[in-house]
Amino acid sequence: PRPIFSFMGSREDHPPQVSCHITYTNAKTHEIIQEGIPRSPLFSGAIEGTGPRYCPSIEDKIERFSQRDRHQLFVEPEGRFTNEIYVNGFSSSLPEDIQFKALRKIKGFENAKMYRPGYAIEYDYFPPTQLKVSLETKLVPQLFFAGQINGTTGYEEAAGQGLIAGINAALKVQDKAPLVIRRSEGYIGVLIDDLIHKGTDEPYRMFTSRAEFRILLRQDNADMRLTPIAYELGMLNMQERMQRVDEKRRAMSEITDFIGKKSIAPDQINPILENIGSSPIKQKVKFATLLLRPKLHMHTFKSVFPEINHFLNQYDDEILNITEIGIKYKGYIDREQDLVNKINRLENVRIHDKIVFNEIAGLSAEAKEKLRFIQPQTIGQASRISGVSPSDISVLLVYMGR
Repeated sequence: PRPIFSFMGSREDHPPQVSCHITYTNAKTHEIIQEGIPRSPLFSGAIEGTGPRYCPSIEDKIERFSQRDRHQLFVEPEGRFTNEIYVNGFSSSLPEDIQFKALRKIKGFENAKMYRPGYAIEYDYFPPTQLKVSLETKLVPQLFFAGQINGTTGYEEAAGQGLIAGINAALKVQDKAPLVIRRSEGYIGVLIDDLIHKGTDEPYRMFTSRAEFRILLRQDNADMRLTPIAYELGMLNMQERMQRVDEKRRAMSEITDFIGKKSIAPDQINPILENIGSSPIKQKVKFATLLLRPKLHMHTFKSVFPEINHFLNQYDDEILNITEIGIKYKGYIDREQDLVNKINRLENVRIHDKIVFNEIAGLSAEAKEKLRFIQPQTIGQASRISGVSPSDISVLLVYMGR
């Protein structure tokens, strides 16, 4: 079944899905766009900023990938009760007449009407290396920045920063320590850590590939990672959410315990193993051990063994899926968690704000410059600054150890 967007939602909350289609630009479309490119602010010099790398305009794609004779477009309905379509992949700064002519040359759009043309924006930003981990500016106390002003692009990036900046502004006026989500705790933590320690020279977008702990940062465990943080902060309506997380942990523990003890005989399981091309067993094997095999899943056992089916039927699919993931990938998850624990030890080594980096002998000139500019608060943060090498971190640790 499709996952439910909210951990607090139910399948009944979700409206029926609407089909999305695909079409392509063609040579005629490209010809019209190329004719209009001199009138595009992206190419005329009216806009000087760097465009987003991951969603370039259609004219940008045609210029940069001139060898391509077509580009894929997603035809996305704007809603269940409208005839408006969003043409994903056709963003443009071209004049309205050029956009309309080019649009009508696309297969399926021959009779299309254009409600609103595409447009380009240009925005200024403040280099995010001027921020503390709380998103408070270093130069102006109690001023917090979030969103495009920090060099990001995308609604989700802005929303994530806005949430953290708002929480930290509230904590600041209460003289409480700021909330810092670590890179191993959430993608918001990765985004903010990247911005303030690495900066950005182009519109920043959050991708899973930017995170080094992707096995831990899964969609199925987001509630267990982040609900306790919100609960400790005293955020509204967290009691029921925290209760759900506690029940989820308890259920996972019960299922793991059950399948860790339950054994299955060869005559019970071998027909299934042979059917999926997996090696048969010769003696009783624990349910959990068999679950490590690639083509075996919880529902495989549910459908065949009445006793297991009776036990597992107490739990919904969400619980069964996350428990199965935890068992199947336990070795990888544990290895990644060990790495996180090692790195967190460096995160807990705080750098005194009165340290004068220029006076530390042994630090490279670049490290002194970057450390002085960014002013990291922990050794972990310092280690992620571009230009600060492992040997610089060793020098810093020795200096602080004195």
